[in-house]
Amino acid sequence: MRAKLPRRRGPWRALLLVVAFAVLAVVAALLEPLPPTLSGEASVADGDTLRLGGERIRLTGLDAPELDQTCTDTAGATWSCGRESSQRLRELINGEAVHCNTEGRDRYGRYLGRCSVGGEDLGAVLVAEGFAVAALPFYATEDALARREKRGIWAGPFDTPRHWRDTHGDATAGFDLLGWIRSWFG
Repeated sequence: MRAKLPRRRGPWRALLLVVAFAVLAVVAALLEPLPPTLSGEASVADGDTLRLGGERIRLTGLDAPELDQTCTDTAGATWSCGRESSQRLRELINGEAVHCNTEGRDRYGRYLGRCSVGGEDLGAVLVAEGFAVAALPFYATEDALARREKRGIWAGPFDTPRHWRDTHGDATAGFDLLGWIRSWFG
């Protein structure tokens, strides 16, 4: 009598399982509605947050100083970098229509998005002028330029907005990469 050999399961079963999960992921992505594109008149909440059409939108790729945050200029004088960052965003909008491509929501329910006025990326301008720090890898070129030319907050020593929030008890979050990734699955 001959012994029965165990049946070998080659890599095909694992490959089939991977393909099935991939198909399910694609179907789930197609069934989930795309994040909206919002356009219209916007108001400024702070240096990196807008209100548009009843929604709050957190600009992605940057972190601006908090409204009560101060920074130091080249002469060592203190200036209200948080308020000036907010004011610069108001100037950039200047009553014009704002267009935002959203990318999900953060843990506070705000849309995350890249916004522009007249085709100009608001985040890129704020970072390049030194009114916000880049959340790398976003706006790396603009951030390097602002640092090199000591623009805005880079003119003197300052706490990053994240550090300032942490040390001043402010629960408002800056750019949260992990939260942004989770917003796509939750």
